[in-house]
Amino acid sequence: MSGGAVRRLGAALAAGCAVLALTATPGHAANGTIGQRETVCAQDLFVRTDPNGAWMGTLYRGQTFLVEGPRSGGYVYGFAYGHVNRRGWVQDGWFC
Repeated sequence: MSGGAVRRLGAALAAGCAVLALTATPGHAANGTIGQRETVCAQDLFVRTDPNGAWMGTLYRGQTFLVEGPRSGGYVYGFAYGHVNRRGWVQDGWFC
């Protein structure tokens, strides 16, 4: 392949990547709805004893959390299913 052909191929690949970056849909995360069992969209979500309190477990993407309320300082109280299997606080805004 000649130098010009390599540069054209590189330019075409760069343009294709730019189009994908503009059209790709980012994951959508939302606040939890009280009374709903929500699915975690975050890669991991810490379950805490209080808002900003001690860590007591981690929920991973696809696991579920029953939002019971109340809300406090960007956190929401509820029941973490899966291997955590207990009530606690998680940062709100990371549900699908």
